[in-house]
Amino acid sequence: MLANALSASVVGVDGIPVRVEVDVSFGLPGLTIVGLPGSAVLEARERVRSALRNSGFEVPARRITVNLAPADLPKEGTGHDLAMAAAILVASNQLETEELGRTALIGELALDGSLRRVPGAMALVSAATAAGMREVIVPAENGPEGAAVRGAIVRPATSFGEVVRHLAGRERLAVLAPRDHPTGAANCDDAPDLASVIGQRAARRALEIAVAGRHNIAFSGPPGVGKTLLARAAATLLPALDEAEAAEVSRIHSVAGLAEGPIGWRRPFRAPHHTISTQALVGGGPHVRPGEASLAHHGALFLDETLQFRADALDALRGPIDSGTVHIARVDRVVALPASFMLLLAYNPCPCGWWAVDGRECSCEDGARRRYQARLSGPMRDRLDLIVHLEPVTMSVAAEAESTAVVAARIERAWGRQVERQGLPNAGLPVAQLDARHGFAVATDGVLETRGRQMGLTLRRVHRAARVARTIADLEGSEMVEAHHLDEALLHRPKALAA
Repeated sequence: MLANALSASVVGVDGIPVRVEVDVSFGLPGLTIVGLPGSAVLEARERVRSALRNSGFEVPARRITVNLAPADLPKEGTGHDLAMAAAILVASNQLETEELGRTALIGELALDGSLRRVPGAMALVSAATAAGMREVIVPAENGPEGAAVRGAIVRPATSFGEVVRHLAGRERLAVLAPRDHPTGAANCDDAPDLASVIGQRAARRALEIAVAGRHNIAFSGPPGVGKTLLARAAATLLPALDEAEAAEVSRIHSVAGLAEGPIGWRRPFRAPHHTISTQALVGGGPHVRPGEASLAHHGALFLDETLQFRADALDALRGPIDSGTVHIARVDRVVALPASFMLLLAYNPCPCGWWAVDGRECSCEDGARRRYQARLSGPMRDRLDLIVHLEPVTMSVAAEAESTAVVAARIERAWGRQVERQGLPNAGLPVAQLDARHGFAVATDGVLETRGRQMGLTLRRVHRAARVARTIADLEGSEMVEAHHLDEALLHRPKALAA
C-alpha cells in the first residue's frame, strides 16, 4: 500500500517542501530510503524502527521503500523522521486517517518515540504552509519558533504516540498561539554604555553617524584607547527591527540553531574571533549553512583585531558588502544567503600598536608594518565609509560624555527620517537616487565633484561620501545636504597605506 506525508528540508536559509512517499509491499523485509538522502536521513531507518516498536506499533515484516521527493534535491537533517513513521503506519494499515493529507509533520524521533527539536523550524514551517498545508505538527521545543510564522497553525507534540492519536482523531493536539512581542528593542546587557568611554569625541561622533545610516566604520589606534569599547557600544545604539526584518533575522538564526525565542526585535551584533575560517565567516561548508555575515543580517558585524584575520576571509566580505547577499556555488546548485550588515572594524596601526603615536616609539620594521597593514586590502578599505584614528587620552582632559540612551534617541529619529523618505537606510541608497528628491541640490553635487577631484577619490568613494553626508543631515534634521555635511563626511575618508 502507498501513503504520502509532507515534511520539509532546509536549503541555505530557506525551507523546501518534501513529499515523503512510503510503499509497503511483499518482498524481503527491509527499509530503503531513496531521493538523495544524506547520512543523517539514512540513519532514520534505525530511529524510525525503534520509535515504532517502543511506541506500541509493529514494524511491517515487508519491503518498505521511502522516497523523498523531489528526488534530485539533496536531503539533510533529521526533520523527516516523524513523516516517515506516520506514513509507514498508514501504508501498513495500522492507522486510518485523512489528516495526513492536510497536516505537515516535522520532527526528529528518539528511540523511545519522543520528539526532539530540529534546527530551522521557522523555515520548515514556512515551506509547509507555502505548499498548502493547513496545519503543521512540530516538536514541543520548536513550537514557539513555528508559531511565529504568519498564517501557520502549529500543533506542538512531545511524542510519536501523541501525533498518532491526533491523526486518528482520538486526542487532538492543542494549537499554539503566537506570543505577543514588545515593539521596542531588547536591552543588551553585555554592551558598554557610551558614557564609560573617556574622551574620543571625534570617534564617538563618527560611530553615531555610522550607526544612524548603517555605514561601515573602522577604528584604528594604539592599544587601550577605546576602540573595542566604542565598537561594542554600537550594539545598544542599533534601532529596533521592524516586523518583516525580525521575521527574516529569526528565520536565519533558527536555521543556524541559534534562535533564543520565537522572534527577536534586537538587531544582531556578531563579533567572531580572528581565527575564524572563510567558510564560517561568509557561509558554506559541505552542507551550506549561514556564516557570521548572514547571522549579522540587518545588524552589525564587528571584527576586533581586524588585521589578525585571514586576508582571504576579509576579502570575501567585499561581495556581501556590495550586494547584501552571499552566493555559494555548488556543482548542483547556487545558494543565496542574505547578508546585509553594517561592518565595524578595530585594529592597531602596526604589530606593536604604537606607530605614528606622539610620545611613543614604534618598534616594528618598515616591511613588517607594511605587510601587517596590507592585510586589509585597498579595495576593502575603499568599501569603508569612515576610518577614525584614535589617540591616547588622559583622565585630566576627559570631559563628561553622553550616555547611550541620549545618542540612541538621536539615531532613532534619524533612522525614522530615512525610512519615511526612502524606505531603507542611507548606506543602501542607490546612486540613481542621490538626487534633489533626496536632498542633493545641483550646487551640492558640484561641491562633491570638486572635493572628489581635489582628493583623488574614486567614484565609489564619492558616492559613499554622499550617503554619509545624507546621514549627517538627517541627524541634524535637515532636509537638504549642505556643503559642511559633505566636508564632515570626507573628514574620516579611507587613505592610502602609510609608508
